Amino acid sequence: MVFLENIIFAYNRKKPLFNGLSLKLEQGNIYGLLGRNGAGKTTLLKLIAGLVFPQSGRCMQNGFEAQDRIPEALEKVYILPEEFELPPIRISRYIDLNAPFYSNFDRGKFGRLSEEFQLDPAKKLNQFSYGQKKKFLLAFGLSTNARLMLMDEPTNGLDIPSKSQFRKVIAASMEPDQIIVISTHQVRDLQSLIDPVVIMDEGKIIFNRGVEEISKKLLFEPHHKASEGEKILYSEEVFGGSAALLANSSGGESHIDLELLFNAVVNNPKAIHEAFANPS
Repeated sequence: MVFLENIIFAYNRKKPLFNGLSLKLEQGNIYGLLGRNGAGKTTLLKLIAGLVFPQSGRCMQNGFEAQDRIPEALEKVYILPEEFELPPIRISRYIDLNAPFYSNFDRGKFGRLSEEFQLDPAKKLNQFSYGQKKKFLLAFGLSTNARLMLMDEPTNGLDIPSKSQFRKVIAASMEPDQIIVISTHQVRDLQSLIDPVVIMDEGKIIFNRGVEEISKKLLFEPHHKASEGEKILYSEEVFGGSAALLANSSGGESHIDLELLFNAVVNNPKAIHEAFANPS
């Protein structure tokens, strides 16, 4: 479990990015971390990983204080950053140098994922395309069997077949004792994968709900035609009409549009929270 309590963090002490942020992440979930640029998503991942330290508050990961960076804890955490550099060495050399830091590293699993991703063992890592580099880091990360995996924009730079491949590999690799957090703007790429949905805005967690609860509380209508007296929580213009978000009074489950949900939560948070506060 990951537990953050009353985190205060600032790059500029005059204006904290996080001012009392709290969050709990539980095993067996693939969290989708959504937010606008500058909302604090990347910094939150770095705090959880122990790469930056809060001015006050607690950040616990798997029973350890993240900022203590204890080796026993670090081998259970893997972070895939959005920006990275890889050394001019071949895959086998990278594995020899880095796999020993992870006692549960599975070379057989890495071999299978390398074949799945069509990674060329003869090439040096710095010669790979950006997308191939991401696939390599993903294959390595999954092969560590880390209980906590943090991914920052993992589908950026991937072509359409590779995005499908990414979803398939993550879903197949997920273990009951793992936590995966995926920070992304590419919500449509990961629509079928993430659950729960966590939305940040201006350094605050403004939404944290499971997919099942969302689908029962909210009704997503991609081509909405308004009727008299109907209460619309949020709507936006789309090609051929409007897309709308309404309170779900039917009791049935609605197909979720994550992009519409995100826009609704950011632009009309009060109405969305009221929909969840009201009994079905």
